[in-house]
Amino acid sequence: ATLLVSCDDCPGLVAALSQALYGQGANLLHADQHTDSGAGKFFQRIRFDDPELAGPDRAGAESRLQATIRAVSARYGMKWQLHFEEKPKRVAIFVSKTNHCLYDLLLRHQAGELRCEIPLIVSNHPDQAEVAEQFGIPYHVLPITPDTRVEQEAQQRALLADEAVDLVVLARYMQVLSGDFLDRFARPVINIHHSFLPAFSGGRPYHQAYERGVKLIGATAHYATRDLDEGPIIAQDAIRASHRHSVADLVRKGRDVERTTLSRAVRCHLENRVLVHANKTVVFE
Repeated sequence: ATLLVSCDDCPGLVAALSQALYGQGANLLHADQHTDSGAGKFFQRIRFDDPELAGPDRAGAESRLQATIRAVSARYGMKWQLHFEEKPKRVAIFVSKTNHCLYDLLLRHQAGELRCEIPLIVSNHPDQAEVAEQFGIPYHVLPITPDTRVEQEAQQRALLADEAVDLVVLARYMQVLSGDFLDRFARPVINIHHSFLPAFSGGRPYHQAYERGVKLIGATAHYATRDLDEGPIIAQDAIRASHRHSVADLVRKGRDVERTTLSRAVRCHLENRVLVHANKTVVFE
């Protein structure tokens, strides 16, 4: 299991959590913590084994473990998340016409780099149906227009609910999810934006970069929020550009950065390495 906690910083936090888990019979495999001195906040990620979770009374062991953590959290005012590794997260991928991010995620999943289940792919275009068929994943086409957006988003949410989806990944899905969708889905959504945010937010960022004559272009993977391209950033990367590069060159070069940045962010989320605080993230290595 993996435990993620955050709270106001004070002495004794690491000892309190370690002793509580030790008293539960858990074996700590890895622990990492970060203190934001400016904000006075403490963050920690602990990965551990609890032999009782593999025993005949799994439900009882889980309940006792949660009660132990709840007691410590009440003492220190902690926010906490407990994730069990035996249950992989279920991920839906949203995509439009371009497939480089989609292919990268599916290949990494097939190779075992992304530990999750992918029960469906959703698109507003039929273009990637063959890719989905190649990997044996159901593909749902829900075209979006201003007149159909509300109805189609309702169908999308229904599909996600039917498949018990824990995470949506926007793999160059060229539609803005409405605030209503995000509120009703109420689970994380990871987006890849093809620029080094906060530079060149919104549409056609490579064209904006070309007009500005930048010497670096990049990609940003972030959690989607009601504020377009302003959600908490999980991962970023950049690549050099020059005056010799056309817009087409920037698009070509940017694809490599987009796919690796998105997959890194998704892997961090699946491995429960990300804590969000004040529209920023703590990403544990």
